[in-house]
This record gives sequence, structure tokens and C-alpha cells, in this order.
Amino acid sequence: MSDITTAGAQQTPPVEPVADSPLDLPKSERDPDWFKRAVFYEVFVRSFNDASGDGTGDIKGLTERLDYLQWLGIDCVWLPPFFKSPLRDGGYDVSDYTGILEEFGDLGDFVEFVEAAHARGLRVIIDFVMNHTSDQHQWFQSSRSDPQGPYGDFYVWADDDAGMAEARIIFSDTETSNWSFDPERRQYYFHRFFSHQPDLNYHNPKVRKKIMAALRFWLDLGIDGFRLDAVPYLFHREGTNGENLPESHEFLREVRAMVDRSYPDTVLLAEANQWPADAVDYFGNAEGGGDECHMAFHFPVMPRIFMAVRRGSAQPIAEILAQTPSIPEGCQWGIFLRNHDELTLEMVTDEERDYMYSEYAKDPRMKANVGIRRRLAPLLDNDRRQIELFSALLFSLPGSPVLYYGDEIGMGDNIWLGDRDGVRTPMQWTPDRNAGFSKCDPGRLYLPAIMDPVYGYQRTNVESQTTDTSSLLHWTKRMIEVRKENPAFGLGSYTEVASTNEAVLAFVRELPADKAPDGTDSVVLCVMNLSRYPQPTELDLTQFRAAEPVELLGGVAFRKVGDVPYPLTMAGHGFFWFRLDERG
Repeated sequence: MSDITTAGAQQTPPVEPVADSPLDLPKSERDPDWFKRAVFYEVFVRSFNDASGDGTGDIKGLTERLDYLQWLGIDCVWLPPFFKSPLRDGGYDVSDYTGILEEFGDLGDFVEFVEAAHARGLRVIIDFVMNHTSDQHQWFQSSRSDPQGPYGDFYVWADDDAGMAEARIIFSDTETSNWSFDPERRQYYFHRFFSHQPDLNYHNPKVRKKIMAALRFWLDLGIDGFRLDAVPYLFHREGTNGENLPESHEFLREVRAMVDRSYPDTVLLAEANQWPADAVDYFGNAEGGGDECHMAFHFPVMPRIFMAVRRGSAQPIAEILAQTPSIPEGCQWGIFLRNHDELTLEMVTDEERDYMYSEYAKDPRMKANVGIRRRLAPLLDNDRRQIELFSALLFSLPGSPVLYYGDEIGMGDNIWLGDRDGVRTPMQWTPDRNAGFSKCDPGRLYLPAIMDPVYGYQRTNVESQTTDTSSLLHWTKRMIEVRKENPAFGLGSYTEVASTNEAVLAFVRELPADKAPDGTDSVVLCVMNLSRYPQPTELDLTQFRAAEPVELLGGVAFRKVGDVPYPLTMAGHGFFWFRLDERG
């Protein structure tokens, strides 16, 4: 049972340094593959914990809750932007790359947070918005007022809005063009996202130099890496769609070279919402082990998990993984179920998008951009078996899993809030006032806490689930432990296993002894029933003949594998993780 204190935001147990923590070693001696085995946890500074009592989460509040993340088993905390910003896009409209929004704290608070995280064996990566800035950024204000000045060509300007006609409009529900007219400069500026987020002109070497300096600023403060936002759109060229251009990859190679040279043991995670064949390019040169980003999100696999389970068919998942190219040896996919954005449906067909809307967004308020703005538990009707099945897929499919804050307790959303704020409500710590998030008057909360009868904080909170060993929180903690005990999940190969039932997805994660950290083979068989009904199946396990499958969560040994197809009966939305124990 945890000894964490959840009743008061100011009460936390003393820091207990992690024995033999890898962060105690010099950077040159640390495990270069740490991010492949890591479990990431995304948390908004604004949403997690309010230490100052002003109704908004802050960096000191986040520091107070690090013991909870250590107890849960998290390896790396990912922070979306907390830079200075007018907050018209949740902080992704940055107005100062090296300044912290005052309501979140200051640089001293941030350094203390990073040091406290490292003391617990936790790493920290932060978002860096490379493609664009806020229109309130000093660079843009100077660019529009003084076209011939030092910042005049920091952005993409034109006399008309006819250029880059092939570039798709990403936020098609709010923007009608990628160009907006500026009345002061009397020209149009280019933006791939909102009109208040002008794109930087990366053809200008001064822009690249400024971005490099900002990256080094945060790396010098001790962080462990970046999630690089919107990297497919960095460079623009007429006659193209402005995505995945060679110039963008060349700049990312420069960033990677700088990181490898001066900041070893840090990771670059690409946010490239692209098809696998294009996303894999952000790892860089395969022969060199990857010379761009260490990680990239596998966006297309996420909506197909939702499609597969609703259809009761393994085909959508199996198909997208079959289309996924191999990646360089030193790289890793990042996979997720939900995050701070909408459940994006860009990387699906029109027919699949319509199906997802009809199944998961029956109320028009649930839609946003080209996606669905809902949390995991409401998407799955708070069905515990489905939530467990989805989590089992997250923790076992190829890649490093990324949890979204609150999903470990089954938090809900608020579709009545604007934009994507419905999935960014305060973390629910206790059944007390403001969900234990803040001591302020409830009217001062930056967003109202969830209060409905199913997902409300009086019922769904960390405190109650910490004391209930059968809770989703304890189940999630156990799954993280099991994943860490079996290095094949993070480092092993992925091979689909033939199943006689199309509703059953089966695959093997295998890591040979010569690549395993402990020098022993790690072979795990994962079998998932994507149907709501019980299903029988027979698996082709002839290559593991005489092995004795041992179920990982309970340690129960099943019958040995023989010469005939291996029979299993699966509960509705049930799953098995087996260690294929040759010693049986």
C-alpha cells in the first residue's frame, strides 16, 4: 500500500532517493535505451496541482505530487508548454521560448522540479513548439512593424494569399485559409494552424539559430529531452504541400547532432501526425542507427485500436502494423490512447472517420477539428473490461506507452467546455473541495472540476483508489510493474501469431539473451479478445513447441505447447500475457 498523502496539497512524504538510480551515473555511462523501456506520463502544469492557491496548477504543485508518480511507476514526465503565452491554444501559442508563464512559477521553481524528479529516478521532457509562435511574440510584432528590420523575414510573408495552394488546412473547422492578412504590414502571413499562430521562416538561418539557442537553454537546465511539436511543417516550398520536406529533415539532423554532442542521454520525440511510411523518416538514417529523432509517435495505430475493439476484429490493428516499416536500431515508437488533443482522425479514410464519429461522438459537442475531444473512460462508456483491454494493448504493442494524466483512475471529461478544455480539467486527488487540486474558492478554478455522478471527483479520485486494491489505479500500477519485469515489451521484436478467430489478436514480443539487460531470453505471448463476447481460438505456436506458457499477472502455468494448434478460450474483452517459459 502506498504511503503517499492525498488529503492535502501541501503534505507530501519526504523524498526517498532511488537506490542505484540510473540518474546517479555519469551521463556517458547511462543506459542509451532508457526511453525504449520507459513509461511516459503527460501532465499539464495547469491541471495537476495548485500549490499557490490561486486556482491554477503550478510547477511547485507538480513537484509536490512527484511521489505519486514515483509510486505509480512512471519513468518520465512529459510537460506540454508552460512558456509565456496568451493561452489562446493551451500554451502552444508561445510568446517567449525561454520564459515561464508567471502563474506557473519561475525558472527557480522549474529547476527545483527537475532536481526533485531526478532524485526520485524520474526523467523530464518538455514540449517545444518549433513550427510557429504566438502573434504576440516579440519576433512577430517586430516583423509586422519593421519589414526591413532584423526580424522582418522571421515569418512567411506574401503580397497575396495564393501561394502554397497545395498545403492542407489542418484546423478545417475553424480556419478557411492558411493565410491571414496583417493590417499593419499590409501583407499576408502563412500559418498551418490557427491564424494567431504564424509559421516561422526556417529558410532564414537566423531563425534556426534562435531556435537552437532556445533548445540549449532548457537542456542546460537539466531536462531529459523534448517533444518536438509539428515538425513535418517546418519548411515551406512553393509547389509542394509543405509537409515532410527534405529541408525539415536536414534541420532535425542538426538538432540531433547538437544533442548528441553536448547533451547525451537526452531524447527527441517527434510529433509527426503522418502515415507510418512518412513518420518513419523522422528517425533519420537507418544505417547510422537513426540521426534525427530518437522517438516518434505512431499516430495511425491509436484510432485503429478503437475501431478494432468496436468492430470486434483484429484486422484494423494488424493491418496498420503490417504497413509500419522497420525503424533504426536506436529508435522507438511512442504509442498512446489519449492525450491533451482530440482523438485525431486525420490518418484514417473518410469511411473510417464516419464510423468513428458514429460510434464514439454521437453528440456534436464531442467533435473537434478532425477528431473527437473525449477522454478514455467516457469513450469506452466507463466499461472497466474495455479500459483494461485498451491499456493492455497500450503496454504491449511495439513502442513506449504514454499515459495521459487522470486516465489511470478513469477520469471523465466535460464536453460543455470550449475547444479541447473538456479533457484538461483539474486532476482529481480527493473527494474534498476542488477535488484536492486547490484550496481556492471553487469559483476561481481555471476550469471547473468534473462533478457528474459517474466521473465526479467525489467518486473518482486518487485517494479512494489508493485505498482500494481492486481499483483501476492499482491495476494500472500492477501492469506497469509487469511490463518492467519483462524487457521484451520495450526492447523486443513484434511478430503476429496466426489465430483461427478474427476477433482475437495474438502476437509475440521476443528479446534474445544477447540483447537483454539481464542476459536472459524474454519471450512474451500476448492474446487479446477484441470482441465483447467470449471467443475460442487456436494459435499457431509450433515454433515454441514444449514451452510452458505462464500467465504474467497471476503466475499460473498453462498446458505446454505441443505439435497441434494451441487452444484458448477468451472472456469478452479479455486478454492474456504469457511468458513462454522453456524451462517448463
